[in-house]
Amino acid sequence: MNKVLVLLLFPLLVFTQEKDSFYELVSYDIYKNKISSKDALVFDVRTTEEFNLGHIKGSINIDFYDEKLFVKFFQKINKTKPIYIYCRSGNRSKKSSEILKEIGFVKVYDLLGGYKNWIKNSN
Repeated sequence: MNKVLVLLLFPLLVFTQEKDSFYELVSYDIYKNKISSKDALVFDVRTTEEFNLGHIKGSINIDFYDEKLFVKFFQKINKTKPIYIYCRSGNRSKKSSEILKEIGFVKVYDLLGGYKNWIKNSN
């Protein structure tokens, strides 16, 4: 009986001991509202070429595929402030969030559907 209880409680104990960090995939409306603050940190993790074809106003481009630069850049950012990331469709931003969590970021918001969703809903 005790073994069963330990097995049931173990995942809960491991989960609660993680840092107070979180990743949240948010809808267009929520994302747009959250980034409307003038001090919001918004990052476009697509390539420079993609960024130059169009991006969310005020976002900073940092290419996910340039791994060294990506990590070096984000190590200099205040990790206690929430950050907002997006890519083309959501794949790179999800992977980026995993790296950002490892670096020590505590709040990462990701745009559901990426820039494609932003364009679709902005028109």
